[in-house]
Amino acid sequence: MRLRILAVGRDRSGLYQPAIEEYLKRMGRHARVEVVEVPEARHHAGTPQASEEEGRSLLARLGPRERLVVLDEGGVEHDSAAFARRLAAWLEGGRDVALALGGAGGLAEPVRSRAEERLSLSRLTLAHRLARLVLVEQLYRAFTILRGEPYHR
Repeated sequence: MRLRILAVGRDRSGLYQPAIEEYLKRMGRHARVEVVEVPEARHHAGTPQASEEEGRSLLARLGPRERLVVLDEGGVEHDSAAFARRLAAWLEGGRDVALALGGAGGLAEPVRSRAEERLSLSRLTLAHRLARLVLVEQLYRAFTILRGEPYHR
C-alpha cells in the first residue's frame, strides 16, 4: 500500500519542512509515505475560484481506485489511538490511500464529494502548512502505536 499526502502549496518559510522530512524518514521503515504538493492558485487567491482550481489539481493526482481521505474542519476527530486504528484499517484494506489537505481557502466541494472519509486534526484552526506537519507527525505516531514502539507515551 502506498500512502500519500496531497497538499496545496509549499513551505517557503522553511519552518515546517525540516520536521516533515524527519518524520517521513522515520516512517520509511514502516511504509512508503510521500508528500505531493500542488501549486496554490495565485491568479484567484482568496476567492472560491482558487479552491476550485486547487481542487482540480488535487483530483488530477488521484488514482482511480485510490482511497481519498480529506482533512476537513467538519470531519471526524480522533485521538491518536483511534487514528492508529483507522490507519490499520487502511493498511488491511490493501488500497493506496491519499490524505488531502487544502490550501488557505480549504477544499473544493468536488474533492470533498470524492472523499471516502473526512477527518479533522483539531477543532482549532491551523495554518495549512502547520496542519501538514501535524498530520505527518500523527501518521508516524500511529505507526509506532501499531508496532508497540515507545514513541507514544
